[in-house]
Amino acid sequence: MLIACNRPTVPTDAKQESRLPRIYPDYTEVTIPFNICPLNFAVQEGASEVVARLTYPGGEMTYGKDQKVLIDEEEWKEIMKASKGESIQVDVFAKVDGAWKAFKPFNIYVAEDSIDQYISYRVIQPSYVAYEKLSINQRDLTSFDEREIYSNMSVSTESTGQCINCHSYKNFKTDNMLFHMRQGYGGTMIVTDGELRKIDLKTDETLSAGVYPAWHPTQNLIAFSTNKTGQSFHTKDLNKIEVQDTESDLILYDVDKNEVSIISELDDELEVFPTWSPDGKKLYFCSAHFEYQNDSIAKETEMIQRYKEVKYDLYCADFDPATKQFSNVQMIYNASDSLGQSVTLPRVSPDGRYILFAQAEFGCFHVWHADADIYMMDLKTKQVQKLDAVNSERSESYPTWSSSGRWIMVDSRRDDGNYTRPYIAYFDKKGKAHKAFAVPQKDPNFYTFFLRSFNRPEFMVEPVTITPQEFAKKAKEDAVPAKYANR
Repeated sequence: MLIACNRPTVPTDAKQESRLPRIYPDYTEVTIPFNICPLNFAVQEGASEVVARLTYPGGEMTYGKDQKVLIDEEEWKEIMKASKGESIQVDVFAKVDGAWKAFKPFNIYVAEDSIDQYISYRVIQPSYVAYEKLSINQRDLTSFDEREIYSNMSVSTESTGQCINCHSYKNFKTDNMLFHMRQGYGGTMIVTDGELRKIDLKTDETLSAGVYPAWHPTQNLIAFSTNKTGQSFHTKDLNKIEVQDTESDLILYDVDKNEVSIISELDDELEVFPTWSPDGKKLYFCSAHFEYQNDSIAKETEMIQRYKEVKYDLYCADFDPATKQFSNVQMIYNASDSLGQSVTLPRVSPDGRYILFAQAEFGCFHVWHADADIYMMDLKTKQVQKLDAVNSERSESYPTWSSSGRWIMVDSRRDDGNYTRPYIAYFDKKGKAHKAFAVPQKDPNFYTFFLRSFNRPEFMVEPVTITPQEFAKKAKEDAVPAKYANR
């Protein structure tokens, strides 16, 4: 009754506008899961008052306070329940210079498909040059609850600064997961069937410790790339930072045996970003052919001079889980020669039909490339298409699938070009991607004032239950060295 008393009324004297309202985040004509939290938004029309009327099957609600539309969470659940498989019409009214305007209504379509309850991401400043606060957080998509999984500030000091990155889960569950800690208290935190260990994956025979990971879906195995990377800073280029992959190979880590073996370490090939098919019988990865030409300078120096020549193609190798052997390596998408492009970050859909990847003109770190977009290959027909509904005029990178395959999440810099934020798009049963929308926040202006990037967004079907304190305690212990196995 109190909510009803405070509910705004729709103005009767509003002048009709022929355009949609300017709202942030942009939730116009999007398709959303029925179990997501409220899509609160701000009306950017310079108004002193706003009213939004939500008309749904069986009823309507009005909301509005100052320039914001904040929807009651319990009422939203009822709206979602009534609108499942249907749509909500949103009419926005704004009082500008004392006069009301009525804007062209828009729809929010409510899919019959739910979304995984949790996502996680690394929260980081976009230009990372010092060991300031980094954290890996998990967010409940059915509410606005967000919690830290682990923060480097729990162990970092000025002398032992720590980078944390590359959190990964087996089959979207958190009882088998990992993330890396680098520099201070370095090691890979690996959770196996709920047991936490800290492992040093660097051996004398391998290029580095594991970097970009991919859990095997049925075996206790993890494919990694090993990399020697660096970054340089532009003074004029709008891309600002270039991350170079000067050397990289692929390794396989046997979790049960604590053994590392080499998958591929070809000369003149930069192999990176492994990812498995859902049946675990194929490993996809990216590889760039690059021959160093000047022995008088360091590889890192030559790479800085020639970084625009690095272009990755998409490869696939067969894998026998019984023998742990790889075979039949072949290129399945030639982006470098045929298109003059570079492919990174492949991810296979849970049904094994499609593979998403980021594509740009060159390089391996597309989050910094304004021309980077998300593409998709149909693995049955081998046809490749650009997902226009998911992309923007700015950088899109790190695509990933939900456990059902009905939702895609990407890192996007569409809002301002500086900060990556998680965007979600519906992927229907016909193989069509729908318009992407920002992960909702309780305050619709949150992204505007929270000056951090959300990197490597991942779907999860359950939360991480190991506490940040437990991770911090294990972080301070010595890492167990992995053994090398020559296969």
